[in-house]
Parts: sequence; C-alpha cells; structure tokens
Amino acid sequence: MNRRKKIFTKLKQKDKRANAKLHKSNKPAYISKADREKLAQQEAEQES
Repeated sequence: MNRRKKIFTKLKQKDKRANAKLHKSNKPAYISKADREKLAQQEAEQES
C-alpha cells in the first residue's frame, strides 16, 4: 500500500504542476511603488 501511495502521489504532483503551467494567471504584473510614482508624474505632465 505504501509503495502504491507514493507512486500515486508523485504522479498527482506531476499532473498538478503540468496543469498549473497550462493555465496562466489573470493577475496583473507587479509594478513597484517607484514605477507607479513615475507613471503618475508622467500622466500629470501630459494633462497639464
């Protein structure tokens, strides 16, 4: 039973990783605080 369980858990982990690579996240890319400030300044200059 233990050997069988180990094999199944390894296979499940492998499938889980492969599935995760297929489905990319919809989360937006991280933008640092300094970059956000620069973008805000550029937008303010364009509006003026």
